[in-house]
Amino acid sequence: MTQVRTISEIRKRGFDALVDALGPVDAARYIRSYEEGHGDYTRDRKKWLSNDFDSVVSEIIADRK
Repeated sequence: MTQVRTISEIRKRGFDALVDALGPVDAARYIRSYEEGHGDYTRDRKKWLSNDFDSVVSEIIADRK
């Protein structure tokens, strides 16, 4: 059975794993390398991706040729 952990415990374990793998300085640098981002991903995603199933299938078939 999988144990359900709190987000606080997950973050601590994750950071501890980073420190074990990278050392404390590089773990901190890795965490600082993330940015919050900007924009509205959900709205922008609709522009990038086709919602038309037939178009998606056609593109897959064309890419395989």
